[in-house]
Amino acid sequence: MNPPSGIKSPSENNPPIPLTELHQKIDAGVKVTIAKAVDRHRKLGESISIWQDGKVVTLTADKIPQSPSNYQS
Repeated sequence: MNPPSGIKSPSENNPPIPLTELHQKIDAGVKVTIAKAVDRHRKLGESISIWQDGKVVTLTADKIPQSPSNYQS
């Protein structure tokens, strides 16, 4: 339900949270984990679904691009 006119919702009153060192570590960890999962799907011959050009697209294993090898296995 929308708040009455002129009343801000709590999220509008909070300034954006700066990207701290912890946030950066979490972001890096998530990116590595996703890269590993995508690579695993490719190696096992499993398809993945991604969001591309405004729609869901399913990629077969042979269409999954090779991920950069800058993560530790």
